[in-house]
Amino acid sequence: MQLNRRSLVGAAATSLAGLTLLATPALAQGTIKVGVPMPLSGPAALFGEPAVKGMRMYVEEINKAGGVLGKKIELVVRDSKASADEAVRVSRELILKENVEFLVGTLTSAEGPAVSTIAKENKIILIAPIPKTDQLTVPKNLHPYVFRTAANTTMEGRSVAEIIATWKDVKKVATIAHDYAYGQDVAKSFADHLKKLRPDIEVVDMQWPKLGEADYTPFINAQMAKKPDAVFSAMWGGHFVTWAKQAKPLGFFDAVQNRVVNGGEGGSVEATRALGADYPFGIWSNSYDLASYEGMPASHKDYIERVKAYTKEDPPSTWPITTYVGMQFLVEAIKKANSIDSDKVAKALLDLTIDAPFAKQTQRRQPVFHVRRHHVVRDALHEAVAFEPLQRLRQHALADAADAAPELGKAVRAGLQHHQHEHAPAAGEVLEHLARRAGRREQVAAAQALRELARPRRGIGLLTYRHVCTSEK
Repeated sequence: MQLNRRSLVGAAATSLAGLTLLATPALAQGTIKVGVPMPLSGPAALFGEPAVKGMRMYVEEINKAGGVLGKKIELVVRDSKASADEAVRVSRELILKENVEFLVGTLTSAEGPAVSTIAKENKIILIAPIPKTDQLTVPKNLHPYVFRTAANTTMEGRSVAEIIATWKDVKKVATIAHDYAYGQDVAKSFADHLKKLRPDIEVVDMQWPKLGEADYTPFINAQMAKKPDAVFSAMWGGHFVTWAKQAKPLGFFDAVQNRVVNGGEGGSVEATRALGADYPFGIWSNSYDLASYEGMPASHKDYIERVKAYTKEDPPSTWPITTYVGMQFLVEAIKKANSIDSDKVAKALLDLTIDAPFAKQTQRRQPVFHVRRHHVVRDALHEAVAFEPLQRLRQHALADAADAAPELGKAVRAGLQHHQHEHAPAAGEVLEHLARRAGRREQVAAAQALRELARPRRGIGLLTYRHVCTSEK
């Protein structure tokens, strides 16, 4: 018999037949316990610690407002140490010993898929607010209890390819990414998409340091020897800080004229603050949040002021938004289900829309596209392209593009709505691609019309790059 929480509860029910002692400690005490496996030590703590702050802030706010279903939320946080094995161990402990009702956490693409198997085994919801690997939600790994509220590696890799493809004088590129799920997936997505956009560009080098590498010098020197015109780096957290500090004095960034796009949130406040004057001026990078940007909605401005006060930082950390939104999804689903039963809450998450601080976000059960909007940001430390958090749950590519044909009309209408809200989508290409594969001329015409309508408006003041992804339940 496989040991999990449900089997333990079943055994208890058999031995205590006729007694009413099956309420969990969380319910007995009027709380809903949420387990949080998150890296709080090592290089990943640069992002893990502020991520936990986002959850704590949200829980304080919701509890002050009366909680959910008349109960307070209690977070039970454990250090996963950015290790898949440790994340699995603490997640089992959270479920079996702490009696948590839900899991919201993990940061790395090693932890996320590993803990997903524990969620499936125990039939308990896991909301993964940060892991990006496509492997988390590909069809073979997808199950009813795993949800993602972050961008994935397909989005990130393709977005970087769209940026580099516009640099007309670039003919040779290189990549550096850690040799594990996130690095492998994002580098492949980048290389595959760049080949389609610019077949004249050659990928001349791909460096694969191990996760946790302390000395990047051999990798940096090997890459410089290949003389690339531009580089895609997937360094992140404290790893990005170490890599950048070692690369700058070697002349790495000067050699490529700062044509480096870093996809690991190297543009975050945490990274820029950690590097200070050592930050590689002029590179492109991303961030999950921004303290200020053109067209910022009032709800986001209000959130920024609250997170400033909570973290006592100005500008505030950019990572709290990831878990804040993850907790929003969980609480709204509990309200919708009027229950803390994972099966009911999982169903409630499907097609659920929340008012995230920056925009409405929806978990869709049908195949949809989403266009990523990028802001160009300049401050004293860096120039970065900030990738807005897309908050898509259960994202993975369609197994058969023809299956999307019935949804293309809906996608066109959705694209027009996004256009009206100044998201400036350029989704015609993907619609046309899917329509062509589905063999529907009228859908091609609709896609072409949308492409015309989706051209960025004058005066928006944004540098917009296109990225389209598909997702389904």
